[in-house]
Amino acid sequence: MDIGIDLGTANTLLYVRGQGIVLNEPSVVAVKEGSRGALAVGTEAKETIGRTPGSITAIRPLKDGVISDFEAAEEMIRHFVRKALPGRRPRARMVICVPSGVTQVERRAIVHAAQGAGARAVHLIEEPMAAAIGAGLPVADPRGSMIVDIGGGTSEVAVISLGGIVTSQSLRVGGDRFDSAITDYVRREHSLLIGERTAEDVKVAIGSAWPVPGEDAFEMRTFTVRGREKVAGLPKTVDLTVREVRAALDEPVEAIIAAVRVTLEECPPELSGDVMEHGIVLTGGGALLPGLDLRLASATGIPVFVADDPLDSVALGCGKCVEDFDGLVR
Repeated sequence: MDIGIDLGTANTLLYVRGQGIVLNEPSVVAVKEGSRGALAVGTEAKETIGRTPGSITAIRPLKDGVISDFEAAEEMIRHFVRKALPGRRPRARMVICVPSGVTQVERRAIVHAAQGAGARAVHLIEEPMAAAIGAGLPVADPRGSMIVDIGGGTSEVAVISLGGIVTSQSLRVGGDRFDSAITDYVRREHSLLIGERTAEDVKVAIGSAWPVPGEDAFEMRTFTVRGREKVAGLPKTVDLTVREVRAALDEPVEAIIAAVRVTLEECPPELSGDVMEHGIVLTGGGALLPGLDLRLASATGIPVFVADDPLDSVALGCGKCVEDFDGLVR
């Protein structure tokens, strides 16, 4: 039994050989103080974020794409594998996606966590390569393909040719950074304290990186947020506009654009010509931010396209490697 795991900061996806993606749940574990094991994992645990009593803690085992809590990560992987394969306890071979910028220590932590969860063999594949495969790019051809994968904790920018990464940038900016930027803006401009779940709701509802042509109605939208007033400590309500949220997201979006520029500067001239001709492909949850493709195209002068299934691109690419596990190892 072979399993592919997109072990993300925000969500974890499992691909089972011959079955496709069978699980997609938040990377959250709820634990009780003084007890062993987890009270809840995944969707159930995410519902407790910001609402737990003092004795219960909602943990994100991964931070910026790497394991920050080893025991919680091992428990989470074990729980998801059991949920994906009910009634069966095979010692599976696993293919796990990791950011391209992780250290050897961080790689070993992921391997050990998977082995502790019951893996018979573990093979790691870099996220930009998996995202490019999942997006259908011709990674094995002698042609430059540029991928920008914006996940929950990290953003990966890479130029791929002949089955390998020619040049890449990995920065710890992603969906979580978008949420914290909104939280900071609301606290600074409106003296209102909001939680990460509220910030995520704002991002999904009215977040954007660039005015989208023909979306005048969207530009007029507002979103009501409720939180605690910073000085008085009392409940307070504020209506945020699309332009305010766009201004809040400006800093992390510019960081991603800067990484794309650096990657293009380090790219060999022949491959740069291929990228100019065929464009840049966006994957990951961040690719769904309205106007991001237009802003990136304006900043680089290169066509930018969003993958057909940006949220699942990494998991699908990982799954294609699972289907040919022996070829991957070779």
